[in-house]
Amino acid sequence: MEIGIFIYNNVEVLDFCGPFDVFCTANRFTNQHINVSLVAPTHSPVKTRGGLSVNPHYSIHGHPKFDLLLVAGGQYKEVINNPTVLRWLAETARHTPECASVCTGVFIYAQAGIIDGKQVTTHWSDIQTLQTQFPQLHVIKEKRFVIDNNFISSAGITAGIDMSLSIIQSRFGKPVATKVAQYMDYNTQL
Repeated sequence: MEIGIFIYNNVEVLDFCGPFDVFCTANRFTNQHINVSLVAPTHSPVKTRGGLSVNPHYSIHGHPKFDLLLVAGGQYKEVINNPTVLRWLAETARHTPECASVCTGVFIYAQAGIIDGKQVTTHWSDIQTLQTQFPQLHVIKEKRFVIDNNFISSAGITAGIDMSLSIIQSRFGKPVATKVAQYMDYNTQL
């Protein structure tokens, strides 16, 4: 299983590190190899919202084909106006069996025009903005994550961990997801 997590300057650390850790931990409990990569607009280090510098594995200009593409949230105002990123996301998502977003990552998918008509969610403080800016979406409130066919969106920060555990459960079964949560000392209702 090949998983790509898209990051960019001012991304929220736990929005990508939480899912990254879930998928890497799951790799210990499955007989199918799970490879997790960070993808960014360029090969340059990404400076997170908290100031952490992160080196991506790939740029949007060259990466493996993904089984799952996850877009992390953060302060997205700059990246959402980058036409190169939006074209890449639209093209990559079309050829990726499953796509996901954590928190405000859903705004980037919406701006790329590839989730119109889908049920989605985001961080509670951004629900109204998402509804206003993208009225073609069916925004669901007060849910940790929302699944609409092959697109999964989660609310804020730690909800991305819940969503990632759900993805592991759907792919590998509840016993594997439970082992991952236990190993991470994460309290969840699987």
